Amino acid sequence: MARSFYSHIKEAWRDPDDGKLAELQWQRKQEWRQQGAIERIERPTRLDKARELGYKAKQGVVVVRVSVRKGNARKRRFKAGRRSKRQGVNRISRRKSIQRIAEERAARKHPNLRVLASYWVGEDGSQKWHEVILVDPEHPAIRNDDDLNWIVDDSHRGRAFRGLTNAGRANRGLRTRGKGSEHVRPSVSAGKQRGK
Repeated sequence: MARSFYSHIKEAWRDPDDGKLAELQWQRKQEWRQQGAIERIERPTRLDKARELGYKAKQGVVVVRVSVRKGNARKRRFKAGRRSKRQGVNRISRRKSIQRIAEERAARKHPNLRVLASYWVGEDGSQKWHEVILVDPEHPAIRNDDDLNWIVDDSHRGRAFRGLTNAGRANRGLRTRGKGSEHVRPSVSAGKQRGK
């Protein structure tokens, strides 16, 4: 049986640092570093992944590439009133994943659009790039699309900020069920922060 075009893309992205994709990624990253933190792009870099997450090449659907710097929280040192053990400067990580931060930044940049989903496209020593799929809930093409018109509902306003996207749900610990995940539902704050 003949393999689909998407299966070839998926196979190449399993190890982007190997084969033909490695050189292409090396060139891309040089261009991405020169661009801004949030760049609107014409088409997805990973078409297979974008289609899996609901992307369609139609009006009302926008894709942006967002760069977020890697690393820990980089807190400032306290001036006084702490013993050194409690200074807590290094090795303090954020509670939000970099992918979730990327989705939120894209949502702030485009307040009239709603975040559908996002996916990783690359990283170097200092930053990670994610592509975020955004949807215009007021566009007639979206309102008439049976696959995408669920996002028009008011319950999906501010999806990225409420952890309703794919990265948000994973970050909230909703990928697991049953034993060990008692304190993540209905929310971590409802479980007195025990789910973190």
